[in-house]
Amino acid sequence: MRTRIPLVLLAVLLLLTGCSAPDRRAGGPITLRFQSLAWQQESVAANKALVNEWNATHPDVRVEYVQGSWDSVHDQLLTSFEGGEAPDVIHDASDDLADFAYGGYLADLTDLLPARLKSDVPQASWDTAAFGHGVYGVPFLQEPRVLIANASWLRAAKVRIPTPEHPWTWPEFRQVAKTLSGPGRYGVAWPLKEPVSATLNLSLSAGGRVFHRAADGKVTVRFTSADAVVPRTVHDQVAVDHSAPASTLGSGGSDTLPGFFGGRYAMVPLGFSYRQQIAQQAPKGFRWQVLPAPAGAAGLTQGVSPQTLSVSADCPHKKEAAAFIDFLLRPKNMVRLALGDWMLPTGTQALKDPALHTEENGWATGTALAARLRPAPAQTVRGYPEWKDKVATPAFQEYYSGAIGLPELRRRLEQDGDLVLARYQR
Repeated sequence: MRTRIPLVLLAVLLLLTGCSAPDRRAGGPITLRFQSLAWQQESVAANKALVNEWNATHPDVRVEYVQGSWDSVHDQLLTSFEGGEAPDVIHDASDDLADFAYGGYLADLTDLLPARLKSDVPQASWDTAAFGHGVYGVPFLQEPRVLIANASWLRAAKVRIPTPEHPWTWPEFRQVAKTLSGPGRYGVAWPLKEPVSATLNLSLSAGGRVFHRAADGKVTVRFTSADAVVPRTVHDQVAVDHSAPASTLGSGGSDTLPGFFGGRYAMVPLGFSYRQQIAQQAPKGFRWQVLPAPAGAAGLTQGVSPQTLSVSADCPHKKEAAAFIDFLLRPKNMVRLALGDWMLPTGTQALKDPALHTEENGWATGTALAARLRPAPAQTVRGYPEWKDKVATPAFQEYYSGAIGLPELRRRLEQDGDLVLARYQR
């Protein structure tokens, strides 16, 4: 019996060792699961290449690339967090992090990130991923909204071409859209299938805030005259000037491109990354250019929700996960990721790269906007996803279509919105 007891104990220990995740103590490499939401061919290739380069130089810390999807990431992550199966390194957007951060699902990166990375990313970008007293994501790619315009139409109409130094004002933009309109064609097409983020982020240029935080930390919705500048412009272009079609209000950005190429719309407000689709799909000889979005009382300021990299709170190797994030976001690597996604890097060193300052495909125009990008109004608001889905989206859709007026829009956003937010602030 003396010989059997140690054998039984040994068998149990071996079984437990076999069930545990491999690490250095078990004699094998650490394995980190990196869930990426890259979807464009160039972006996926850049991410996979960087993972391979890491693995080639870090044999003790292997990274497994896992493909995720923007369409389902919030629900997928919530399920994986609750089931204990979350990826170690998580690619997401900053406006999706608040509930995960406050829920304890993400690791606080404050003491895990190197000084180089902390100093390279501007404070305005860090603010998009800061909740309470912690930082729960590294913002690395950002996307301003711009106007993609038919260059031939602009020159034929002899309108003033806006630049980042001398942009159009919102009233001037409205007038230009009317000038560019004509029989069978519109000056602008607004693809507002997802109207909330576009409206709120552009409204920062006019001084709009929507969400107001009191001294006790509680947030309420206040839709002021500054918040109304952009919605009223869109509404009046559709319903008053008829310089924008109502038919595109329920469309996504890609849905407007055939009409843009076909000469139905002179301009389309889009995210900066849509340039890739335009460059690939535009008919031969079609001339297009990138213009800055209109400016208001706050100039070219607009809100963004940068893409982020986070570490799961359950990750047993947080230091190694943070080291991998630091590798991905070295200046040259950040440029590769930005070029692959046709977006702007947050890092100050990466933004200096000559490849991001060329006139070709409007890179220089977008890069000139980087200093004016601010955290989207909803960044740190708990309950924002529910407010957006249940209150703001239907309210804006009905206002833009003409079903309700501005007073009813304000009432819904404020009164109905405060009821939703109150449940998250008890």
